[in-house]
Amino acid sequence: MPPAAFLPAPSVRSSFFHPPPAAALRRERHSLRPAHPPQRRRRCQRPPSPPSMASVERGTTVAMPARLAAMRTFAAAESLLFTPHAPAATDGLPTLRVIYAYPNTYTVGICSLGYQLVWAALATMPGLAVSRLFADAAEPLPADGVDVLGFSLSWELDYVGIMDTLEYLGVARRAVDRGDGEPLVFGGGPVLTANPEPYAPFFDIVLLGDGEESLGELMTSLRHSRADGVSRTEALRRAARDVAGAYVPALYHVTYDGATGGVLSVAPTAAGVPATVAKRTFRGRGLATSTVVTPHSAWENIHMVEAVRSCPEMCRFCLASYATLPFRASPVDELIPAMAAGLAVTDRLGILGASVTQHPQFDALVEELSDDTKYAGVRVSLSSVRTNTVSEALARMLVARGSKSITVAVESGSARLRTIINKKLDTPDIAAAAGRAAAGGLSSLKLYGMAGLPGEIEADMDATVGMLKDVKAAGKGLRLTYGCSTFVPKAHTPLQWFGVRKSADGSLKRLAKRLGPLGVDFRPESYKWSVVQALLSRGDRRVADVLELVRSYGDSLGSFKRAFKELKGRLPPLEWYAHDDWGVDEVLPWGHLTTAVSEEAIARHRDEAVSLFRGE
Repeated sequence: MPPAAFLPAPSVRSSFFHPPPAAALRRERHSLRPAHPPQRRRRCQRPPSPPSMASVERGTTVAMPARLAAMRTFAAAESLLFTPHAPAATDGLPTLRVIYAYPNTYTVGICSLGYQLVWAALATMPGLAVSRLFADAAEPLPADGVDVLGFSLSWELDYVGIMDTLEYLGVARRAVDRGDGEPLVFGGGPVLTANPEPYAPFFDIVLLGDGEESLGELMTSLRHSRADGVSRTEALRRAARDVAGAYVPALYHVTYDGATGGVLSVAPTAAGVPATVAKRTFRGRGLATSTVVTPHSAWENIHMVEAVRSCPEMCRFCLASYATLPFRASPVDELIPAMAAGLAVTDRLGILGASVTQHPQFDALVEELSDDTKYAGVRVSLSSVRTNTVSEALARMLVARGSKSITVAVESGSARLRTIINKKLDTPDIAAAAGRAAAGGLSSLKLYGMAGLPGEIEADMDATVGMLKDVKAAGKGLRLTYGCSTFVPKAHTPLQWFGVRKSADGSLKRLAKRLGPLGVDFRPESYKWSVVQALLSRGDRRVADVLELVRSYGDSLGSFKRAFKELKGRLPPLEWYAHDDWGVDEVLPWGHLTTAVSEEAIARHRDEAVSLFRGE
């Protein structure tokens, strides 16, 4: 017998379409909620990490015994803010055995609010038995098969983790190769909502948009399908027909303009399947909050509260605005008890949202968090804020709550470029915000921008350097950081038709030379990896072939070029996907997937930007 460390993962061969005999599901359950709520932790101390957490290289496999041991350590440190239901069905329908996976380590996955939200939703649905699975940790998997395997994809390059997980569990990588004896594989998250096409061949079902309601509807649909004993294909047809926001890639045929041309059409292949799939929008009164707090998260012991969802500003590059509209805010009278629930188990709050300070009751929220009788000793962090909302009162509240810095996305120091991208921000406001931050006692200001925006000229780089000089002067005593990425086109935005500018690489290098002597901490992101992100952002289903080859080659930057060389003549070149500008009359790979903003409106916004390019 091989050593325990080398034992294979338990089989996940499913009996979804062949219901098992009546027998108790053998599964170890963990009740992680303490019998009595613990006192608020005044120190965020990390318990010892399990041995398997030393390091997990991308593409490597951690054996099941090590994953189980790691999960026991992680689970012992978790404070749950919900109560899981027993898996027994109460409505006469069969119980589904579900693995919900994150394609990265526990530390990374558990700090995803989306993953937490979906896990809690699945764990509280009657008729489901749910196990969590990470690259380095796992709860005990069902001993007699799995019906559904789900993934949350928050980062494009985590596709490697999806392939690793499918292989580890013995599930066919491509949906077309899965038979009735294998789990149905679904996915969700921001990457798949934006453009699922490069990953589509790996998924049976993709849930587009918010999952608060569609997730339960999908599980109910699958339970009915299992009860009716229908085929795998029929179960997928039912889901596509009955669950709004459920996209079944296998039910859509893509026609290309030859092997190396673009997309000509995407059409459904079965009656009753919608020609387009609209992303799902949750319109409930409250938004997401953490369902688990743990010191093993990348953000230790943080309780996350989503204050707003989407952004009303509609910057023309911004996926977080265009793909997630309408803008929604959780009322302060909902946020206060949500924060209090987390503070029963921790002393750290994270207030999240694409545009937190545009909450219509933001001043009231700042006033609430300034109350020392409630929040003394609590550390509060905010996601990115707008310059016109940076006040001394906000800065003083953050300082009192243990924060030393504030983050503002300015995108560029050039007023001309900000107009092109619809960033409603004046340069004097940026400097003034720095002054107010310093006056309020903050010690650090982090600005974020981009290089290679469509329409950019050299003078725009000069303007960025000038802006940072002004900010440095206005915020005396502040440590100034400027993080700069390369513009990457995102689906469903007005700049989706523009490729990555090769000039961006030189712009980043010139900024590095000029900002160092000014005392600005310049932090550029990798230009080369931005090209890969653009490939995945604008890719079609043929890119799945590239991803499979890249994984086999070693998942490096050079592997992408090698894969395109190997596949030459079978898909367009990397240049076309990542760098070329596309015509507005071209069929987009994601054109059959819609958001709240029509393609016609997006095209108008693109034309408005182009009209401002003079001088490019």
